[in-house]
Amino acid sequence: MWPNAEVPRAEPRPEAGPPGGGSRRSSNISKLPAPPPAVTREPPSFSNSRRSSAIPVPGSPNEVGRRLGTMTRAGMERWRDRLALVTGASGGIGAAVARALVQQGLKVVGCARTVGNIEVGLNRWNRALNVCDLSNEEDILSMFSAVRSQHSGVDICINNAGMARPDTLLSGSTSGWKDMFNVNVLALSICTREAYQSMKERNVDDGHIININSMCGHRVPSQSVIHFYSATKYAVTALTEGLRQELLEAQTHIRATCISPGLVETQFAFKLYDKDPREAAAVYEHIKCLRPEDVAEAVIYVLSTPPHVQVGDIQMRPTEQVT
Repeated sequence: MWPNAEVPRAEPRPEAGPPGGGSRRSSNISKLPAPPPAVTREPPSFSNSRRSSAIPVPGSPNEVGRRLGTMTRAGMERWRDRLALVTGASGGIGAAVARALVQQGLKVVGCARTVGNIEVGLNRWNRALNVCDLSNEEDILSMFSAVRSQHSGVDICINNAGMARPDTLLSGSTSGWKDMFNVNVLALSICTREAYQSMKERNVDDGHIININSMCGHRVPSQSVIHFYSATKYAVTALTEGLRQELLEAQTHIRATCISPGLVETQFAFKLYDKDPREAAAVYEHIKCLRPEDVAEAVIYVLSTPPHVQVGDIQMRPTEQVT
């Protein structure tokens, strides 16, 4: 169990690169088809049977809902046909974010480390996905090169990929610490740098970089197996704030946002406790978890805000205990 703790989301575990320091190339990015029409949801109706035809008054729930829906549709319209890169896109939060972006009319290139999951995602989204080992800088640079040559460049970068190992501070393995640091900190930083350069070289001044962080990046839970993981997520919090400051110094309107969910119902615990499925299942039993779609909706909200609005940090917590 993880009592009274916000548990981070599920994040894929990187695979070791091929022997000899080689890497899997990202030349298998497929050509993106035309995006489908944007899908939007109508706000809920608050009318009753006696006043079903009543005209909503300003400030009523019905009118507020309609205004918010209109603002979201208008805000996302400027992203239509533009390219978003989503890391860790083969499952969990990354898959939900990629689907949501496709539904809003964006072109999406997702990267993941396993071919099988990519093939499933490709069939599901009808969008390009790329095999990329994020623990290998050469793979990351190759992926951005392929995006540049085939799709011009990146307008939105969503750094979602991350991983956790049950390596404590007192007895954990150095290799486990390196795996977490390489993916959660270095890969995120490399993708951020390359995405910014892609925007800069094409004079894109309204791009967006979104880091999917964790509540573990704002508080340290008492579970020792995720203390080093929490340290990497604190680094993401600092990196996002530092990025915002550097973007201001560069006098660009490219924005940076950090989204920090708590416990999300994905495969995170089962990857962390891969030798104890019952312990993993217990993680999700004491609270009604967030869903990957909840995080995807937060991403859509951030992207739909007007260009002059800087959404710095969103923290998302489950609100209901399981009884």
